[in-house]
Amino acid sequence: MTDTDNLLALKQMNHVNLIGKVSSAPKIMELSNGRKIAKFTVATKEFYLDAEGNTKARRNWHVLTAWGKWVQVLEELAEVGHEIAVEGKLVSRFYKLNGERKFVSEVEVNDLILL
Repeated sequence: MTDTDNLLALKQMNHVNLIGKVSSAPKIMELSNGRKIAKFTVATKEFYLDAEGNTKARRNWHVLTAWGKWVQVLEELAEVGHEIAVEGKLVSRFYKLNGERKFVSEVEVNDLILL
């Protein structure tokens, strides 16, 4: 691998950091192979200035998935309204529902802290 290849690899990094509030109770599912997955949403808030210079707030909701030890942590400790810091990566996938192709992007949790 050349130095240029290393630089390109660094620029193409998939990394997400979020700090927000748990906005849906984690839904725990067990897969056919015995692994568990937790799915939940986190709401974040950002502030901006409108055309008149007034401060406005915008909320965004993010779908998150967690595996392994994080499933148990979320199951036992996460409640709607708790503030959470999450580090992970963005994962996109397709599936079909009633013959219609659906696209989903989720943040896959690598690390989290209940604040």
